[in-house]
Amino acid sequence: MIKPETLVFITNVAQNNNREWFAENKNRYEIAKADVLAFIDQLIPKLAAIDPEFSIDTPAKKCLLRIYRDVRFSKNKDPYKNNFGISFNIKGSDIHGPGYYLHIQPGECFLGAGFWMPEASVLKSVREEIDYNTSEFLSIIEAKNFKNIFSLSEEDKLKKAPKGYETDHPQIELLKLKSFIAICPLKDDEFLKPEIVDKLKTAFESVYPFILFLRNAVAQ
Repeated sequence: MIKPETLVFITNVAQNNNREWFAENKNRYEIAKADVLAFIDQLIPKLAAIDPEFSIDTPAKKCLLRIYRDVRFSKNKDPYKNNFGISFNIKGSDIHGPGYYLHIQPGECFLGAGFWMPEASVLKSVREEIDYNTSEFLSIIEAKNFKNIFSLSEEDKLKKAPKGYETDHPQIELLKLKSFIAICPLKDDEFLKPEIVDKLKTAFESVYPFILFLRNAVAQ
């Protein structure tokens, strides 16, 4: 589980997002970071037992995203992220394929799984796979164990039908998606209890068929 102090620290970062404050609290950051890395170490074998493409030998530090923001092309010049982001990708390196992402941010924690903003040719393949194998895809996202935990994000979506598909296509709303992400909201206090590891293990199990469908679509 995560220590309460870790959530307090990331809250404080949001309240004091400047280099001077961060430098004065660098020791708190290192303690919080170590806490999150220890948590990741508990999750790695759980996910590796479910998804054979994820290596059990993946170092926790390969999963934890940097807290430092790249502000070169952003209007938001805050130097630090207001969260700890954990990316569980195939072999710990393929950030452009279907994967799993855990977001730890007080008030906005969630587990996400799927494919975020694939390039045009890959997105075309995913849409074709959904079109050709609609019944299989629907059986995955409408399964009880999936629906009880996850919902599909519609944040990245076309306003019109994508090229090659009619507006009256029975699955046009799915085909309009530009990202295929399943979201499992999490409460802050869940991270403070040992049961969070088992909850995330169950979530990984429930979303794995979704990941596998996307992975197969991309591989073709």
